[in-house]
Amino acid sequence: MPLAQLFKLLSDDTRLHSVLLIKQHQELCVCELTEALAISQPKISRHLAQLRQSGLLQDRRRGQWVFYRLADELSDDYQQIIEQAAKAVDLTECNQRLGNMQDRPCC
Repeated sequence: MPLAQLFKLLSDDTRLHSVLLIKQHQELCVCELTEALAISQPKISRHLAQLRQSGLLQDRRRGQWVFYRLADELSDDYQQIIEQAAKAVDLTECNQRLGNMQDRPCC
């Protein structure tokens, strides 16, 4: 993926916060991101599809749940960009909503 495409993907708050939450938690499902970001399921699914199609995320299915994580083949340079973005973005509210979520598929 060209660097400009990475920046374009991360220029949207929903995609940026999704990537940063996934990085922080290693893996999250759509319902967890919906809760954490307080965004509708169709909207978050559309953004996750863009991130997956670009090669930034990969997914795996476990029963009815689809979990997303950063792509294994993501270059060190791109991982460093995401790491720097994580230092600049406050995800406290998102993590609080995620922590308060009932019936998480991971727990």
